[in-house]
Amino acid sequence: MVVAALGGDTVMGMKTKVALGAVVGLVVIGAVSANSGDGGGDGKSDSRTSAGANEKPGDAKADGGSDAKPAEDKAAEDKAVEKASQADQFKAFVRKNGTAAEKDAVSHVTKVQGAEEQNDILDAADVYTDFTGGIMGEGTGPANLIASAFADWKQSENGLVTIYDAEGELLGNGEF
Repeated sequence: MVVAALGGDTVMGMKTKVALGAVVGLVVIGAVSANSGDGGGDGKSDSRTSAGANEKPGDAKADGGSDAKPAEDKAAEDKAVEKASQADQFKAFVRKNGTAAEKDAVSHVTKVQGAEEQNDILDAADVYTDFTGGIMGEGTGPANLIASAFADWKQSENGLVTIYDAEGELLGNGEF
């Protein structure tokens, strides 16, 4: 009789723990869902500056002229970049804002995955290149430049970008 009563208490305790675990899980999922919106109401501000933040508006020249494009041309160009693959978008950003070394390194990028979906909880992106030889090959140095340029392109509170060679071997990684 004592064993049956003890067994009943243990089963009841397990049921309680499972129910409590389910409630906690639902609360965590609800919190994640609430924070995955536009992030406009969370009161946080991003202190990082974008690569183009120091540019003068209108690309004014020293002689007083301006080579700014008409608004419809710029809008058409922005739509074309949005429709491009993630790799093309990344390359276009680096062509516009990167250093000469970053431009050279990013010219070897063949594919980018995971850059569009971000939730600032665990963002992971993969960048594939045409380098060969894995971690001991020629692409290790440029992989650091690619990771740095990627961090300028995309920002996340908890992001990791991983750089791979042509055969899928790890070249390097970095935070973004």
